[in-house]
Amino acid sequence: MHYSAGDTAWVLLSAALVLFMTPGLAFFYGGMVRSKNVLGMLMQNFATMAAVSLVWVFVSYSLAFGPDLGGKGLLGSLHFFALAHATQTVPGFSGHLAQHIPPLAFVIFQMMFAIITAALITGSTADRMKFGPFIVLIILWSLFVYAPIAHWSFSPTGWLYRLGTEDFAGGTVVEINAGAAGLAVAMVIGKRRGWPKSQMPPHNVPLTLVGAGILWFGWYGFNAGSALAANTLAAHAFLNTNTAGAAALLGWIVVEKIRGGKSTILGAASGAVAGLVAITPSCGFVDIYGATVIGLAAGVICAFAVSLKYKYQLDDSLDVGGVHLVGGIVGTLLIGLFGTSAIGGVNGLLYGGGGVLLLHQTIAVLASGAYSFAASWILAKIVDKAMGLRVTPDQELEGLDTALHAESAYDFEGLMRSFGK
Repeated sequence: MHYSAGDTAWVLLSAALVLFMTPGLAFFYGGMVRSKNVLGMLMQNFATMAAVSLVWVFVSYSLAFGPDLGGKGLLGSLHFFALAHATQTVPGFSGHLAQHIPPLAFVIFQMMFAIITAALITGSTADRMKFGPFIVLIILWSLFVYAPIAHWSFSPTGWLYRLGTEDFAGGTVVEINAGAAGLAVAMVIGKRRGWPKSQMPPHNVPLTLVGAGILWFGWYGFNAGSALAANTLAAHAFLNTNTAGAAALLGWIVVEKIRGGKSTILGAASGAVAGLVAITPSCGFVDIYGATVIGLAAGVICAFAVSLKYKYQLDDSLDVGGVHLVGGIVGTLLIGLFGTSAIGGVNGLLYGGGGVLLLHQTIAVLASGAYSFAASWILAKIVDKAMGLRVTPDQELEGLDTALHAESAYDFEGLMRSFGK
């Protein structure tokens, strides 16, 4: 079969951009943890790239996109186990995807989504999770949580896809899924020693800002690449992505200014990410007005949502729930209002489409969030019982860098020696 060289190149480039988001996430999170835990955070993110890559090509891709198992739209079969038959068209897809890009390009692109989604969970359990059990948990989570939800929403044979829900690039599969999972695992592992009485500020805000910039850059591949072609829809998704990130950044820092009198760099970075999260499901379904409102709404709502962890005493360390779960919900639901067939999909309520799409989006939010939270909690409990998820109090006090990895990000002793002290 003859494939489009341009479309294939765009999808592969987009896959590379999405993979680049995981090191960006490592920097984003790494700057927010204490200096004694930065390497532990980087290690978890980079190890996720390796573990999920292998699980994806052998099993998870087949579970997510294989022929439907049982006809209920819940899970794919093992037809594509170890990428057997991977040169075939993904079941249910037709038209452009079937004719213009090789299926292996689709395998690669979707693999990067699986990696970044699993990596997001690390932000909820920062400073206190064992490395080995973390890898085991991520492997199990990729198989039993990520793959089923990806099948529901991304596979044309999935039940949410067939219902008529719209998720262009992963509002349910990535954002709501990771946010709910992060909260569940944080609940199982417990809060950090001393939290919330002890202040645990970011140790390197510039590093976090660099990470946010890499994430913003990579998000163009994440969202525009989901058009699976170098076409007008990809351009719409690209522009909407940038617009929502910009609107959310401004919305968040305005909230900070009103509430505390000052706008912060950390708030700007978090606001941009919140907007990028919210536009992820909707970037290929809304116009520029919708993208602006969605971004602004996410920036404002998430700025308030991140403080809820103190009210409920749930130590979601780096606000995965407040940004990704809440932002994903905002973006997924607002498709039901701002979706327009002039861009893609069907019309939402404000564009004359009635309330059916909003109902479908609500079902998708509830189903994906509830399943992810429940299944992640069960898996975390199992791994905790079998291996113990949490480091010892002494290791937590020492820091994960030296306690688990025998390294330090900053050679303070060498610096002191250089000054003759």
